[in-house]
Amino acid sequence: MSSSDTVKIFGSPRSRLTRVSWMCQELGQAYEVIPTKPHTPEMRAVNPAGKGPVLVDGDVTVIDSAAICIYLADKNMEKNMSAAPATADRAALDSWMHFAQSDLEAPLWLKMKHTFILPDEYRADVNAVTKMEFKNAIGAMDVRLGDNQYAIGDRFTAADVVLGHTGSWARSAKFEIDSDRVNAYLDRVLIRDALARAREIEKDM
Repeated sequence: MSSSDTVKIFGSPRSRLTRVSWMCQELGQAYEVIPTKPHTPEMRAVNPAGKGPVLVDGDVTVIDSAAICIYLADKNMEKNMSAAPATADRAALDSWMHFAQSDLEAPLWLKMKHTFILPDEYRADVNAVTKMEFKNAIGAMDVRLGDNQYAIGDRFTAADVVLGHTGSWARSAKFEIDSDRVNAYLDRVLIRDALARAREIEKDM
């Protein structure tokens, strides 16, 4: 396996791609964003499903934003945004990553699909169920965070990138975050300079 100094990120700016560019900014990892629309031949060339973001690092291709963030954190282990396998911190990190996508993000994505992505004939009114599922996820997140500053304690990790980006998405989509603790957590992570730099680079793409 070989890797290059500059990784390539294929996908649409101001989407889940921002998680990856934010992660690169946190790590000081050189990267190039290649704006690529979903389901185009160019996207299918790196992901047969036609979805982004996709990271290409030399002969390594990684699909899915959370998997990419973990890959980058592991590649740059000295930056302390990951954790060694088979440790309590790694178990917590992986658990938060799965929670972010399967619980916290899922209602946001379901609402988006039924609002403007799916063809009209496949759309349904999912307002009630997405509101309920998101409320449950925020309740669980509140308990799991406890007094932690970040997801797994007092250090910022890849989990906070994915959780933070998902929280930003929820705020933009007007989903109610009924937890002072979760809102305070999101305020902490979303003010980071690395995210501001990533967004500035993507702004005009």
